[in-house]
Amino acid sequence: MAAEADETREGLIKDFRPRLREAMKVEQVVERLHFIKTEQKEQIRQKWRTEGNSAAADVLIDAVLKRPHDPGWFRAFVDALLNAGCDYAADYMQSKIPEPEEEAENDRCVLLIRLLSPSLVDMNTENVCRQCLADGLITQADDDMIKAEITNRGAMSGASELLRRVVTGRPGWFSNFLKVLRVTEHKHLYELTGGSPDCHTPVSDEKVAPLKDEAAGSESATETSPAAAESCGDPKVIDISETEKSQDGDADLYTSNEPPNSLEPSQPDGSDLGAAARGPERADIVLRDYQMDVARPALEGENIIICLPTGSGKTRVAVYITKKHLDSRRAEGQSGKVVILVNKIPLVEQHYSAEFLPFLKHKYKVERVSGDSQLKISFTEIVEKNDIIICTAQILENFLERSTKGEDEGVNLSDLTLIVIDECHHTQKGGVYNHIMMRYLKQKHKNLKLKKEQKAPLPLPQILGLTASPGVGGATKMEKAEEHILRICANLDASKIMTRGLGEFKKEPRKIIVNVEDRREDPFGDVIKKIMNAIHTHAELTPTCDLGSQNYEQWVVQKERQAAKEEDQGVRVCADHLRQYSEGLNLSNTIRMRDAFSFLNKYQEEEMKRKTAPDEEQNIQITDTERFLFNLFKDNKKELEALAGNPEYENDSLSKLRAKVLQEFSSREEPRGIIFTKTRRSAIALDQWIQENSKFADINVKSSYVIGGGDQSHVKPMTAAEQKDVLKKFGNGDVNLLIATTVAEEGLDIPACNFVIRYGHVTNEIAMIQAQGRGRAEGSSYTVVDVKNSGVAEKECVNEYRKSMMDKAIDKIRVLNQADYNKRINEFQIQAIVEERVRNKKKKKKDMKNENPSDVKFSCRSCSKHVCSGEDIQIIEDMHRVNVTSQFSDLFILRENTSLQKRLLDYETNGVIACKDCGQSWGSMMVYRGIDCPCLHVKNFVVDLNGIKISKCTRWGELTIKFRDFDYAEHGSRLVEGSDDEESM
Repeated sequence: MAAEADETREGLIKDFRPRLREAMKVEQVVERLHFIKTEQKEQIRQKWRTEGNSAAADVLIDAVLKRPHDPGWFRAFVDALLNAGCDYAADYMQSKIPEPEEEAENDRCVLLIRLLSPSLVDMNTENVCRQCLADGLITQADDDMIKAEITNRGAMSGASELLRRVVTGRPGWFSNFLKVLRVTEHKHLYELTGGSPDCHTPVSDEKVAPLKDEAAGSESATETSPAAAESCGDPKVIDISETEKSQDGDADLYTSNEPPNSLEPSQPDGSDLGAAARGPERADIVLRDYQMDVARPALEGENIIICLPTGSGKTRVAVYITKKHLDSRRAEGQSGKVVILVNKIPLVEQHYSAEFLPFLKHKYKVERVSGDSQLKISFTEIVEKNDIIICTAQILENFLERSTKGEDEGVNLSDLTLIVIDECHHTQKGGVYNHIMMRYLKQKHKNLKLKKEQKAPLPLPQILGLTASPGVGGATKMEKAEEHILRICANLDASKIMTRGLGEFKKEPRKIIVNVEDRREDPFGDVIKKIMNAIHTHAELTPTCDLGSQNYEQWVVQKERQAAKEEDQGVRVCADHLRQYSEGLNLSNTIRMRDAFSFLNKYQEEEMKRKTAPDEEQNIQITDTERFLFNLFKDNKKELEALAGNPEYENDSLSKLRAKVLQEFSSREEPRGIIFTKTRRSAIALDQWIQENSKFADINVKSSYVIGGGDQSHVKPMTAAEQKDVLKKFGNGDVNLLIATTVAEEGLDIPACNFVIRYGHVTNEIAMIQAQGRGRAEGSSYTVVDVKNSGVAEKECVNEYRKSMMDKAIDKIRVLNQADYNKRINEFQIQAIVEERVRNKKKKKKDMKNENPSDVKFSCRSCSKHVCSGEDIQIIEDMHRVNVTSQFSDLFILRENTSLQKRLLDYETNGVIACKDCGQSWGSMMVYRGIDCPCLHVKNFVVDLNGIKISKCTRWGELTIKFRDFDYAEHGSRLVEGSDDEESM
């Protein structure tokens, strides 16, 4: 009888497994299940932390179902659900199953909240949480978890946690939640979720609009009920704003180099149930004549590159080609699968919401994915369930690589029928686009062999590349420019490059070069140069180039590396200080002298702080040279500070920039512009300068800056949320002047932007074309403001020449005989494949020649003290090199560093480790699954490999050393044994 009863109960759990997965709060339930072993509980918690509630719920359910069962196991499971506040889940286990209509209505409420969550997280989380607790929507344990999330990650993350817990309640929770939003004065969110405007009673669960799926595709609509419309006016169109994050450095703001931790479509079936909530769908796509001309070969199935200026509708052409591609395959009874690849996270959302979704949602399932996604199903499943997937290129590459390695969660090129590559000029050596296309080219040439052997070839997708400027790759001759563009065509397997001079379709912005005059007097710069010359004399260094120039900076870097290798600590530290003074000199030519002084002063303060141990018990060595350098700045500090505050000596570049901005804002009805500058530090300083200047305030200049999210700079990077917020404000006009690093050059689609200024920073012709293209409005202007030592005026002239060369090279390629074109393309492809094989062979040889860890020694870059050998280092997750030996722990001090406090998977970094003797930073302290692990950054050491010293090793990948994997169990056991000994004492 007991066995039969157990089978019935197991059947009940299996039948309602999907319901349990959605309605169960795993972290609270698992604590209350006595019949699950401790180690298995830890596995479930770990799954919950890393992969989310649903994945952990599956593991928990498997543990509950595992035989043999303890007596009373099922009752214990139900009690655990009830005590954890999972009443709705417990109802199913007690056969209190709601009516189908009630169940379906509740499901729609859950979907609606999930759909609107990007907007709902913009709430006063603490107030809403307090009211939800009072109204019984959440438990005290829920409240504690939400508060912890707010403390650790902020109010928006806490709001997401609150929403996740609210929707697990019994049917009826929705109307109560609407009441909470109304009571806590969240009127806009109350109306957004279906609350009736100007009404005093919340909409009941029965009034939530049904979400309808059409047979033809994935369109769904969220409507206000007729009753609500009659009582409170016209139904509202729900406007949903998505929250996306961005990462990476200035060069490539939004690229994600990691596989997504958690990916999930907006709805269980992969369709976008809230598509209609984004506004009415657009009419059929109508292309202009020139757009149809460039699209025609792609409509016939050819691989092509479309090269049109920014603002000419390349993306719209891609949408049209995508639609026709899917239509034709559907007409032939075949499925189609289109992937749109971008290299910046905001472009994922931009292409999704502004182009592909509005035009295609009524017929096809459209989804977007980036490494920043917070949803929790695999990319493989998203590809399977959707017709069109917009994603960052690295995501696709990660899953192509998984498939190559034979992993289940992988994607094959043969799964796809069309790949659209945005900004395809990046398809060059070393780029992620090129990695993807190299897989394509290899398979293409394998298919030729298979055809000769009369075997079936593997299907490959059609390729469509989009670019405004393939560039010339630094070519100085037409022949080389032509070769550069042909190589890009070869990499994309393009049969043609399609372009057209737009003439009347697109007017180029007015271009202005603003030259600056050198300062008549520069006493601030003279003092810095005096300090630098004193350092040269002390270190017996003789520079051969102008102080502050790019050549000087390269010379200083070379001297620092050489001194570190030779263990000449005096010259090394002098070179380090000279590099900072050189940057200070450049900053004084770009931004205010007081900002340059602030930078130098902060550097000196941090260096002094580095020489002070946190507990003040450890004496950190200060050498005579360091004492000389500190005193040198101290002796000149007052003079520098006084000169920095004198506007008489301010640089002319800043004056010209001020005049230009004032002119643009005074002469336009709705001015909106971007200033591109070289460094993060100058972007922040320029924003501060504008906000502190009353003249800008008088003409309603509302500025903000946007910089990269990577941490390679000493300047604190912007978080993903900060970047998203600034770009959103710039798009809607809350910010009308954006100061940006090169991070914002490509892809920003702001039609109202009507002037662009490049301030003291010009790179290549591609960047010039992209920056010009940010000014989309009629009558736009593009201005280059010179800065001393930047040479931007000359570089801009060179870029104009290269742009002209690029246009001529494209024209020459377009008139090539197709047979000659194909021959050259084929040669370049074979060359690329051969070079790839040679690189792989070299890499294999290099991997085979892995040095013994005992052959490598690490010494402090600053004081040359021996730190450890390779035998002491272990590796976590194939990424983090740590040293957990007791000997190593005696060599460093730990400093707090709030800028490093970020939570990643199951580890976090929360401090800096530094040499006890000299204060040189060695790396960061990781907390990995509860264990403190000192993580080493190789750039902070001089590496001795078999007696050969390496001073410029910046990445661990440059060393052919295979370190041991970190043994968590072994190290954790030692800590546990140690803690037992301490407790017994």
